[in-house]
Amino acid sequence: MLAADRLARVGVFSPEFPDAEALHQGLARWNRRRLAVQTPDADWSMTLNNDVRMMRLEGAFIEAFRAEIAPLVAAVPSDPEGFIAWFEDLKQSGPGQYDPLFAWLETEASLEQIKWFLTQEAAGEAGFDDLVAMTQVKLPARPKLELARNYWDEMGRGKEAGMHGPMLDRTVEGLGLTPSIEGTLWQSLALANTMTAFATTRRYVYQSIGALGVVELTAPTRVACVDEGLKRLGVAPEQRKYFALHAQLDIEHSRAWNAEALIPLVEAAPDCARHLAEGAVMRLICGEQCFEAYRAHLWAHAHPVVYAAE
Repeated sequence: MLAADRLARVGVFSPEFPDAEALHQGLARWNRRRLAVQTPDADWSMTLNNDVRMMRLEGAFIEAFRAEIAPLVAAVPSDPEGFIAWFEDLKQSGPGQYDPLFAWLETEASLEQIKWFLTQEAAGEAGFDDLVAMTQVKLPARPKLELARNYWDEMGRGKEAGMHGPMLDRTVEGLGLTPSIEGTLWQSLALANTMTAFATTRRYVYQSIGALGVVELTAPTRVACVDEGLKRLGVAPEQRKYFALHAQLDIEHSRAWNAEALIPLVEAAPDCARHLAEGAVMRLICGEQCFEAYRAHLWAHAHPVVYAAE
């Protein structure tokens, strides 16, 4: 079953949000508003009522998603060694791994096609640094320290020029991209909405740690392909820096995350292994559905025979 079909089925709709696109655009607008820097407002009570309504929709979506993937994590080991072996195997066998989209971006895509892809990715970017910061609240010391080290790297180790978020912003600006919620496929918005729900909701802390960890585990291969594709098309090093950096740094981050966050958590509470696994699998399925939707758009005319065969 295609991941896009799977997530369309787990959507929880209402008269205001009658389909997956409407739901995830609505959640994306709400997340952008509620996470923005704000000041006290006389209408705070009305805003709170709206937040509760949206949190119910968000929670219903996440719970339906969890139910959908439950069979995929039912047999996850709960001992640290077994769990880490299962988790690390996701790099090879997890949903969306080695999707042909990335070899195509590396070797064949035009600049305009890569720019469209990056626009989708930028619009669906939830901000890894902020997700880590929100997730680490009240964690035990050892995993908390690992998330702190990861966050410090995301912050450029205290130097603005090395901050990862602004580094991606410079790519967006340098390539003249104009990401927007309305111009983004709902699958990309669903990925960001899922990651944001995990990090902002305390009952999903373990899911957030699993999801963030699997990003570190699986991203290097993909971002290396994007970097090579941009290099092939003559894009300046400054505008490729975000991808070149993560192709190497995330390998180190993944090793440390597994050793210093995942293992201690499973040692202390073996039952958390299933929740960590849920977050990882849900994040990979969100990525898989994005890759399928991107290929459907990009290959519809460039590769009609290949696309029709899928």
